[in-house]
Amino acid sequence: MNTLAFLIVRLAIAISMLGHGIVRLPKLSAFSQWMVGSFEKSLLPKALVVPFSYILPVAELSIGLLLLTGLLTKPAAVAGAVVMLMLIFGTTMTENWEALPSQLIHIIFFAILLQFIDSNSFALDKIFSK
Repeated sequence: MNTLAFLIVRLAIAISMLGHGIVRLPKLSAFSQWMVGSFEKSLLPKALVVPFSYILPVAELSIGLLLLTGLLTKPAAVAGAVVMLMLIFGTTMTENWEALPSQLIHIIFFAILLQFIDSNSFALDKIFSK
C-alpha cells in the first residue's frame, strides 16, 4: 500500500472514531443510560455495561486523536480493533443486526492499518522515531 492510500485509510477511521467520541462525551450520562437500556434484555449484566458505556466514548476519542495525528498508530489501531471486537460482541448479544455491518467495516479498517503499518509515513510516529 502506498503512503497516501495509508494516510487516507488512517484519517477515515480516525475521523469516525473521533466523531463518535466527541458527540458522546457531552452527553455521557444520557449515552450510558441509553446503552444500559439497550442491554436490558441481553445476557450481559448491568455491572459490565455501565462501566463500558462510560469508557467507550473516552476510548473512541483517544483512539481517534492518536490515529488522526499518527501518534502511537500501531497501539491505537490494536486498541481500536479491541474496542470493535467488544462492540461486535455486544451487538450480537442484543441482536442489533443493523449495527453489525458498520462495526465490521470499522474492524476491516483497523486490520488494514495493522497489515500495512510500514506505509505510515505522514505521521508523528515518523518524527518521534528518528
